[in-house]
Parts: sequence; structure tokens; C-alpha cells
Amino acid sequence: MIDAGTEFGPGTAYGNALIKCGETQKRIGTADRELIQTSALNFLTPLRNFIEGDYKTIAKERKLLQNKRLDLDAAKTRLKKAKAAETRASSEQELRITQSEFDRQAEITRLLLEGISSTHAHHLRCLNDFVEAQMTYYAQCYQYMLDLQKQLGSFPSIYHCNNNQTSVAPVPSASSNVIGSSALTSTSGLVITSPSNLTDLKECSGSRKARVLYDYDAANSTELSLLADEVITVFSVVGMDSDWLMGERGNQKGRVPITYLELLN
Repeated sequence: MIDAGTEFGPGTAYGNALIKCGETQKRIGTADRELIQTSALNFLTPLRNFIEGDYKTIAKERKLLQNKRLDLDAAKTRLKKAKAAETRASSEQELRITQSEFDRQAEITRLLLEGISSTHAHHLRCLNDFVEAQMTYYAQCYQYMLDLQKQLGSFPSIYHCNNNQTSVAPVPSASSNVIGSSALTSTSGLVITSPSNLTDLKECSGSRKARVLYDYDAANSTELSLLADEVITVFSVVGMDSDWLMGERGNQKGRVPITYLELLN
């Protein structure tokens, strides 16, 4: 965008707008990289360290505990099956050993599992840091776009081409279709202005009432800002471009684009 704007010329409205858009995208990219770095440092790294360190240790000790439990069960079974006194004494000795090993492993596993509580508290703080980093990122992006919107809104909406004085009126969204004899509402809920209504507006003589179809922000002091569905008084002025009318609301007066109006009977 910056390169294209430079080729168009920073002194032109379009070139300047492209440059400003490109600079804003660069700032958003910087904020995005900062979010990634902060998230990796404060959230992903601690989580990865836990999974690859403490969690593996806990899983290993739990598996050892399960094996000790199997050894203990096997020793108990052999003791039950022992009939001879010598065999029974040997089985009892084996049972005491396996029981002792199981108890020791159970204690180790218990201590490790109890330590997870503090680990959870630490990761909760890390998660809060991650959410705060996201909030900061989205707030920055919103502010950047808000500033860009204000900058683009300050550009004049009327340009002169080939040294003539033909003004180009702002055109509503391309999703608005044109239908009917005055104004109808399409299936999508959009208000549609018909060619016949535009002709009536262009040929308007004297003052007439007109309903505003869309919101419109005045680009400069010669224009009148509009709110959708409000009714204003409009009239033509000799020498004014055919795509504009003079609008009046109380003590306020200014040029308004006819594509934003529906002429009322």
C-alpha cells in the first residue's frame, strides 16, 4: 500500500490514503508480533515446561505406583496359596517388602500430585497475563483503525478532474439495489432508490420534502450531515452539480447527495 501510494503521489488524496492505510497495517503488524512474543513468554513457555517436565515426572511415578500395586497384589495371592510353613514364611516376607515399596511409592506420588495445586495457581496467573495481552492487542488495533478512519474522513469527498468543476457525489454501499417507482425495501432490508425518483430529485424546482435513506457524514462545512429516516427540505440551486441538492434542517443548511434521498409527495 505504501509503495503504491508513493507511486500515485503522496500529494494526491488517493495516494495519501494508501500510505496512511499501509502505515496503519504496519503498526498492527508490530502489535501482532508483540502479542505473539508476550504470549510465548508468559503463557506458552510455562505451559510447555510443565508438560515436558513436571507432568512427565508425575506420569512416570504414577506408572511406577501401578506396577508396585500389581507386585503387592501378586504377593498377597502367593501368600494365600502358600500351604507349607516354609513357603508361607517366605511369602509373608515378600509381602512385607512389596507393601513397604508400595507405601513409599504412594507417598512420592501423593506429594507430586499435591504440588499440582501450586502449579495450577501459577498457570492461572499465566492465563490472566495472556488474556491481558490480548486485550491490549485488540485495544491497540481498534485505536489504530479509529485514527485511520478519522484521517480518511478528513479527506475531501469531492474531487475535480480534467480541470472541470464536475463533482462526484458519494455513492451508497454497493449492496443497495435500485427498484420500484419511489423507494422499496428489498428482501435483505435495504432501502432501494429508483431511477424515477432520482429524476424527480434532479428536476426538483422549489422546495420539497425528502426522506434520508442512509446516514451521511458531511465532508466539509458546505455539506449537511444526514441521519437515516429523517425528513429534510431540499431545493435546487442554479449552477449546482446535478448530483447534489441544497438541504435544509431547521437553521442548518448545506449540500446533500441526491442518491441518499427519497423525494416525498
